[in-house]
Amino acid sequence: MNSSRPYMLRALHEWIVDNDCTPYILVDANYANVKVPPGYAADGQIVLNTAPAAVRYFTVDNEAISFEALFSGAPFSLYVPVGAVLAIYARENGQGMFFDASSDALSDDDEDMQVEEGGESADAPTVLHAVDTDAVYESDGSDDEPPTPPTSGRPSLRIIK
Repeated sequence: MNSSRPYMLRALHEWIVDNDCTPYILVDANYANVKVPPGYAADGQIVLNTAPAAVRYFTVDNEAISFEALFSGAPFSLYVPVGAVLAIYARENGQGMFFDASSDALSDDDEDMQVEEGGESADAPTVLHAVDTDAVYESDGSDDEPPTPPTSGRPSLRIIK
């Protein structure tokens, strides 16, 4: 099967924009064939605003995300292979998805990625939800019911597996 990552990126980008939020992508700037402006990456990563108002010629195909954006007032053409995308999320509330560096879909000839006993891939993408870190969840020890989402407070990211 093809990698699910480009399909998830397209869907999440559209979902974030449809909800009047600003889509950000976290990119591994050291990944092969990544073309981002020099000097803007920190610790080998760069966060890019991919909102329709901030970019031109935005495309996401099965191999890469490409678009043009202004950096210090000068246009720059960016090219980001989908494997280099570490996360896509909404700036306003943090909702989105983080990807493992090796979370491409299982294929017939990929023997390194195996399904665990629970039925999920060991390298499946991790879904993020905005949660209130001050909220206290009461637990009876069973994992049958998900925790109740918080109703107030400032959102933050918490990885939920």
